[in-house]
Amino acid sequence: HYFIQSNLRMLIGWLLTSLLTTCLTDPLPNIILMNMDDMGWGDIGVNGNWAKETPNIDKMAAEGMLFQDFYSGNPLCSPSRAALLTGRLPIRNGFYTDNHHARNAYTPQKMIGGISHKEILLPKLLKTKGYRSKIVGKWHLGHREQFLPLNRGFDEFFGSGNCHLGPYNDKNTPNIPVYKDDKMVGRYYTNFTIDRKTGYSNMSQIFLEEGLSFIEKENKAGNPFFLYWTPDANHGPNYASEMFLGKSIRGIFGDSVMEMDHCVGVILQRLKDLGIDKNTFVFFTSDNGAATYRGSEGGDNGPFLCGKCTTFEGGMRVPGIAWWPGKIPAGSITHQLATNMDLFSTSLAIAGLDVPQDRAIDGMDLTKPLTQQVVTDRPVFFYRGNEMMAVRLGQYKAHYWLWVSSRGFQRTGHYLFCKGQYVANVTTHAQMDHSDQPVLFNIERDPGEKYPLKPHSAEYKAAMPDISRVVATHKATMVPGIPDLNMCDNAVQNWAPPGCEEMGYCLPIPKSDPVECFWGFY
Repeated sequence: HYFIQSNLRMLIGWLLTSLLTTCLTDPLPNIILMNMDDMGWGDIGVNGNWAKETPNIDKMAAEGMLFQDFYSGNPLCSPSRAALLTGRLPIRNGFYTDNHHARNAYTPQKMIGGISHKEILLPKLLKTKGYRSKIVGKWHLGHREQFLPLNRGFDEFFGSGNCHLGPYNDKNTPNIPVYKDDKMVGRYYTNFTIDRKTGYSNMSQIFLEEGLSFIEKENKAGNPFFLYWTPDANHGPNYASEMFLGKSIRGIFGDSVMEMDHCVGVILQRLKDLGIDKNTFVFFTSDNGAATYRGSEGGDNGPFLCGKCTTFEGGMRVPGIAWWPGKIPAGSITHQLATNMDLFSTSLAIAGLDVPQDRAIDGMDLTKPLTQQVVTDRPVFFYRGNEMMAVRLGQYKAHYWLWVSSRGFQRTGHYLFCKGQYVANVTTHAQMDHSDQPVLFNIERDPGEKYPLKPHSAEYKAAMPDISRVVATHKATMVPGIPDLNMCDNAVQNWAPPGCEEMGYCLPIPKSDPVECFWGFY
């Protein structure tokens, strides 16, 4: 009897020591967030696209988890990216405008503001656990020096502070600088080719190599790493490298999707080759819905209504794929309502960190839905500028305000946010306040938001009380941040970015004349 007890104590002691040693020596998981630019929910094969452009992304879904109800934090690029990196709605983190009611805003070259220094970004928090971080691609949270990535928590940066629009003449408007860390190494069109006639550019391959070299370097050094990989080839003007140019039946936009798919496949394979795939959480998504106003060059939002810039499903429901071999069940599909703000909270949880306790966090920790396939009931709020336009709760979505864009801008043909789609009294050219009687859709039955429920119907009456309570609580506790996207000035364009002196590429800075930014059609 004594011999058995003694051996049992020894066995328990060995198990506890082994468990403790494992906990102490297990490396922290690596984190890679892939954030595409203007790629629609329907642009990937696993969501029904017919063009066969995304075999690697589809394989990623087969090896991981596909989110069917994943949303961006905003229907436009800059606020959505601010939401992802802060875990907070743009109305809270200040990445919005109140110059006009319910207008989206972003960070063009003339934008004075950038992400507030009061906001705590994901890489800064991860750094407290020893993570090394890098952003590759488009930043879009402020291009002035104080707002650039290395001043906001990132260790490394290769890409641009703005989108790759152009070419410009460097007189009225400077070409956009490309940065390596905290100094420019050239400008789009001048030093980094984007051929507007053919669509040729090698930028996506450069972004791929920058991501791969960071992964290999940090893995060799034994550091946990956070890679925020955010290429912008799917944003107009679209571009693709030589091996993909002209390959897609969908034209240059499809070519750019094919190249993004190739890059995703290379990155995932490199993780496998390095033997760190089982210790790396990867999430693939897009900053907003496809830009339907660009027609065939604007992507595909699947069955959903409208696109980028709107708070209809096509504007904010985006691809969502989680990949973590051995942790996330392969081939799984979830209908968990989720947003890109959840990637903030989830990344922190994976790193063993709590979210900041001194502010409201809108992101939810998705580790249980990811690893245990648990679905948690929660609302998703749809903001356009300073206005809550809609909310989704369960299978229902209630629109408190309806608006596409003004009729004047619709006539130009440039900003047809609902191109080819019309729903009477829903896709309106005037801002329509339905706060007293929200326009309600059953999104599971009617994903295209074509058939509003009758207010006198039993279904409407049964669904609205819960939604009304959620909205009342949300509004009662909402404390808007100071808007960062109100003021513009020609003098803050990229005339003389950091590093221009060393390149001999500083341009004359015009006289400062700050004015309110105009966001008429957004």
